[in-house]
Amino acid sequence: MEIDPAASRALLKREKVRDAVLELIEERRPGDAIPSERALCAELGVSRPTLRAAVDQLVLAGLLVREHGRGMFVAGEKITQELVPDRRTFSLPQAAGTWTSRLLEFSTQRAGARVGRKLRISPAAEIRYVARLRLVDGSPMAIEYLHVPADLAPDLTRHELENGDLYQHLEDRHGVQVSEAVQAIEPTVVTRGEADLLDVPELSPALLFERLTSDTRNRPVEYVHSIYRGDRYRIVSRLALGPRAEHPSPPDGHHPGIPPGDFMPGGPVTFSTRGVVQGDL
Repeated sequence: MEIDPAASRALLKREKVRDAVLELIEERRPGDAIPSERALCAELGVSRPTLRAAVDQLVLAGLLVREHGRGMFVAGEKITQELVPDRRTFSLPQAAGTWTSRLLEFSTQRAGARVGRKLRISPAAEIRYVARLRLVDGSPMAIEYLHVPADLAPDLTRHELENGDLYQHLEDRHGVQVSEAVQAIEPTVVTRGEADLLDVPELSPALLFERLTSDTRNRPVEYVHSIYRGDRYRIVSRLALGPRAEHPSPPDGHHPGIPPGDFMPGGPVTFSTRGVVQGDL
């Protein structure tokens, strides 16, 4: 598959605008206004279509609300429910197929306020910024944006990012052993730039992943968000509903996909999850 340089540049430019607007959102409370499109274009030095494409993505993700004649406002907080795994049984097998990567961008830059907060480093600290297209058996599957503190892997190479498992490279070549990750998954749709790279129609369904990975010393070593094709990638979880726990959950608590009362209150839930790549239709 040939990567369209123009589509890649447009996507990466919008990604930087998206991060800037996300930083504005995180500095405000639900219901607060953000600057107008005209003001943001002037502040960020981008065109109205570029800004609007990034804002549209955040509106679709439920982070911003447009009100006709009034402007844009920070959306209300989302309801989040977490499955708490038993560390002895949690596993994350790799998805099927042969996974490869093609770099869209690999650079060293300042973390900035938003990424710096996530990685617990100074906004002025340097990070390795990576944008890459992930392919399965040669077909585009996902677009990933990675942020890794530069001092943890100063010799990280393009070859490592395009070949093999990044976590294995971090351990073998850079002495960084990952331990755990917190990952959120939400439904979304692809923009025109993402659609061009993923070879799907614009506004096709997709999965948005956001992950913060820590090492055995509890240091954040990677912040990544990714867009996965919704037509060919899905997540399957296996839940083990155990015996009554010593500390019961609140009576109104429940787990995603399981109606309240379907298992004993307070029963611990353990799970394993895996990605499933569906064949071309």
